[in-house]
Formats: sequence, structure tokens, C-alpha cells
Amino acid sequence: MGAVSDTLDAEGSITPLPDAQIPTEDELRAATRSFTGDLLQVPPMASAVKVGGERLYKAHRRGEKVEREARLVTVHALDLLSYDEGQATATFHIRCGSGTYARSLISDLATSLGTGAYLTALRRTEVGHLSVEGAPVPETLAPDPLHNRIIHSRDVVGHLSGVEVSAEERFAVCNGQKMAAFGVDGHYRVECGDEFLAVYRDDGEISRAEVVLCAG
Repeated sequence: MGAVSDTLDAEGSITPLPDAQIPTEDELRAATRSFTGDLLQVPPMASAVKVGGERLYKAHRRGEKVEREARLVTVHALDLLSYDEGQATATFHIRCGSGTYARSLISDLATSLGTGAYLTALRRTEVGHLSVEGAPVPETLAPDPLHNRIIHSRDVVGHLSGVEVSAEERFAVCNGQKMAAFGVDGHYRVECGDEFLAVYRDDGEISRAEVVLCAG
């Protein structure tokens, strides 16, 4: 804390804020309560979000700033694990929905306390039902055990609801075409028999492809 970065992390250009107040641990812990639940978050310039058909990071590299709309994200938990007030460094555990930028969350938290902050490290410990507890260490990844460790795509999204399409509809799915809405909340698997084709989501009366794994 007490400094800002143009990328919101340690890889950017860092600007110290000599007059910024460093919050106490109690102030910091209390502020985290306002940054859980559904939040509006502006994506950082150094990100892959598209605005006007171009990735934001491309404009950032040219030294340009682009007007960005705030997007709704969900933060289930923001817990302060440790805080060194003298060094103005903190460690957090964040549990959030997809599309959430941890560095934006930390920057917004600091701004609410009248200071600045940037992210120095980020470790993702869980994605869906996959966690680091089940991950092997690199030393064990010889060719044979590596092959046995490959997680099949159907298993990765096994927690999603599944819908079945006909052989005729398979062509449309494999070409990423829009379909009639299936009436399923959130993302869902699209399958044809035993074949996992794609991940779709409903958007009003239609469904859109998020990830297509088959060829038309």
C-alpha cells in the first residue's frame, strides 16, 4: 500500500504516494466487508477485455486510455490473512466468480481507504472443483505418469449441467452457431450421445457458444 501501478500489479510503472495514509489493520479488515457480494468493477487497462473490438492491453501499450464500462462481478469472500503495517503489505484470500480481477479489487479496496495499492503476487488455488491439493509436483511428471494425469475435458466441466442435441443439431454446435435457449441457468455442457461438443450459455431466447471442442 502507499503506491499505485499503471497495470495495478508489480510489473507496471510504480508511483509512490508519499502523502498517502496507511490504514491500520482494524481499518483494513473493516473495509473488506464492503467488497464482498455483487460489485461493479472496471476492468484494468492492462487486460484482455475487448472494447471496440480491440484488447485493452494493446491500447495500454500505446499509452492510451480507453473508456471502460463497469462490469458486475461476484466476490464471495475477501479475507485478510496477514498485515504488516510497517511495510504496508497485506496478504488476502479471495474467493470470487469468473471475470473478477483481483488486482482491481485490491486497488479499489485501497482507494476506499484513501490510499493506493498494487498487487505483488497472485496464486490461484482452485478453479471450479479442481484445486492445488490434487496437483502433482513437477518432479513426478515423467512421460507415463504425466499421461495418467491428463484431465479429460468432460471431467473438467463435470459439475456443469448437460443438454443433449440431435445429430442434425451437432453441425450447428460444432460451428459455434446460436441455438434456441435450452432453459438452463449459467454455463452448461452440450453433448451428442457420448460426445462432449461444447459449453454454451443462454442469452435471452437464444444460446451462445462459450467454448467449442468439436469440428463441424
